[in-house]
Amino acid sequence: MTANSSTRTSSTTTAATTTGPATATGLTTAPAPAANARDLALAHYAARGVLEHVLARHGATFQQQVALRAAVTSDAPQTADDLVAQVQGSLKADPADIRTTLDELLAMRLLVVDGAHLRPTDAGRALLAAVGAETAPISARIWGGIPAEDLAAAGRVLTHVTERANAELAELTAPTT
Repeated sequence: MTANSSTRTSSTTTAATTTGPATATGLTTAPAPAANARDLALAHYAARGVLEHVLARHGATFQQQVALRAAVTSDAPQTADDLVAQVQGSLKADPADIRTTLDELLAMRLLVVDGAHLRPTDAGRALLAAVGAETAPISARIWGGIPAEDLAAAGRVLTHVTERANAELAELTAPTT
């Protein structure tokens, strides 16, 4: 364990046990330690776990939902290659796995082939609407009461982290000459 991670663990423990005045949302005003990559990952997986639980009740996976959402929210008809590129950009998943996901969505009749394009079906749209309706109150409880300035700061930080991580991944996966 490095000195930094040891300090981080100590700070986290202190922050977790320190109780400041409670706010209307149940959050305390105790000073929080600076966020790090682990915190980001834990928050992501906690939120994703909630979504995956809801998706499982509908017989869908996280990757299927991401691909279906890309098809539904697109302004123009999407080819399979378009959807693979969009999902890969979001999830950094293997293109072969994404194509398998598209095949699953076709088999589930959530997407349909229309010439060179894949289009969401009414059932696909209904699935996303149902999942959205189920997760909306949960999301409201998770995000509710967080001050707008904190959300704006988190948004700025997450944008920077995403840009930097995408640049690092591009460098790591660039063909070598």
